[in-house]
Amino acid sequence: MLGATTWLTLATLAGLAAGFGREWLLLADWGVGARTDAFLVAMFLPEAARMMMAAGLLNAAGLPLYQARTAERQRAWLTAQFWHLLGIGLLLALLLHLGAPWLSRAIGPGQSVADRLRAGHSLGILAWCLPGICLQALLVIPSQARSRYVLAGLGSLLYNLPAVGLLAWQGHTVGETPLAWAFVAGSALMSLVLLPLPWADGWRPWQRVPLREPVLELQRRLLPLLLSAGASQGLAWLERICASYLGAGTISIVNFARKLNNLPLVALMSLNQVLLSLMGRAEQGVQRRAVLARGMQLTSLLTVPAAVGLILLAPALVHLLLPKSTDPARTAGLLAWMAVTLVVGGWNAMLARYAYAHHDTATPTRCELAGSLLNAVGLLLLPGWLGINAIAIAALLGVMLTAQLLARRLQLQAELQLTRQWLVAALVLAGTSWLGFAPEQVGIAAWIKAFTGGALCLTGYALWLRPWRTPPVP
Repeated sequence: MLGATTWLTLATLAGLAAGFGREWLLLADWGVGARTDAFLVAMFLPEAARMMMAAGLLNAAGLPLYQARTAERQRAWLTAQFWHLLGIGLLLALLLHLGAPWLSRAIGPGQSVADRLRAGHSLGILAWCLPGICLQALLVIPSQARSRYVLAGLGSLLYNLPAVGLLAWQGHTVGETPLAWAFVAGSALMSLVLLPLPWADGWRPWQRVPLREPVLELQRRLLPLLLSAGASQGLAWLERICASYLGAGTISIVNFARKLNNLPLVALMSLNQVLLSLMGRAEQGVQRRAVLARGMQLTSLLTVPAAVGLILLAPALVHLLLPKSTDPARTAGLLAWMAVTLVVGGWNAMLARYAYAHHDTATPTRCELAGSLLNAVGLLLLPGWLGINAIAIAALLGVMLTAQLLARRLQLQAELQLTRQWLVAALVLAGTSWLGFAPEQVGIAAWIKAFTGGALCLTGYALWLRPWRTPPVP
């Protein structure tokens, strides 16, 4: 698991770095203001679709179905899903293109009329990213079924590469139209790179195969996941609405903080994909719980030290990356709160993969919907009291409720000693925030403190959990 995760992590790291570079160049070239907010509003729906697919939505539903078939039936299944998803991608792209002016208004209602028009024009172009996004998510499945994890991890890099190159080349002179088309080119590129592997195995998309049965089977598995992911993206939409009323540039700040916070998740995303594949191959529930035990240990080992480092480093990062920010303390506080959220979210992803390996997509969906409801209530009630930090605090409350419900429904809390892991993480993060977070500290001392704190936390967790050992079977 460690070896496969490492290779996928290295491949995915370049993609996440490119995605973060895209956000940073956009803010550096256009500034933290209304123009950047408008383009981010336009990117919301295509980016939401890409992030759902990149997080393994289709993979979670389709990989067990694909692995359960013989080689010949796998090729037939892939052909049926290819035309199914291509048709869905084209239809959704057309609907987004035609409805762009109204959709941009719904996503950022607090923007000015001129900014909403600008966002609608960009969304009309960005909509054509959807066919490539859908096909890339499908073509990842045969790659991961053969343990070819690196190709799957290149998707984000290829998607962002044309846009990053354009922003780096033209700087502040780049317009919304060419930048939007650069993302469309990236969406096509990331699906084309995955074609050679199934092609070499004898797959041809024009082969005549029955479409109805495999498509309906996948749809039944996919529906609960779509409901859960839709609720998550609905919360992101509610975040954009709240941010659009908190002043020009707030959408840019929230989006930048999320992208920066997501960088430590690169290894976790890789681990999730490897974990699902390994649990799918396990023949007994006991073996799957042993794999999950190792996965939960690695999740804590990756996320808690990363969160400690981000909390300590947040003010210095904002000072370095956004030197023209008018309110750096506000951005640093938001980033620190979001760092706590990534720890709990990482555990939830692992527990959900365990359910997926048992062909149960309904239980994680119900738990996540309950957490999403609490998150939504927080977004409606807390911003007037807590300001921009309410966005992260509401998300934290939601993922905490999801974690408790998942552990209880899957009956894993006692077997895997989850309460102890959660309590230790809470003490570490609370102590770091109370003793170490200093908004005024932005110099070299802040960097030394952050890296020292993260390294000490990583060492302590490694000595405590020792994930390199063979875990005891629960």
